[in-house]
Amino acid sequence: MRYMVVIERGQTSWGAHVPDLPGCIAVGETREEVVQLIREAIDLHIESLREDGLPVPSPSSESEFVEVSAA
Repeated sequence: MRYMVVIERGQTSWGAHVPDLPGCIAVGETREEVVQLIREAIDLHIESLREDGLPVPSPSSESEFVEVSAA
């Protein structure tokens, strides 16, 4: 499966979350670290859902960059 991950840069760290897997988040000191951590978080999240007998949401989120003119 291929899930969309939102990656955000904070003042002192990087964060990531998966819109299709509510509660699946990661925080790291670098972009590379947060990407690795969110991969692991996705695996653990899906494993936990399966262990609890819950359905695993299919990937459905999409992203798009939209250009706007500065006001």
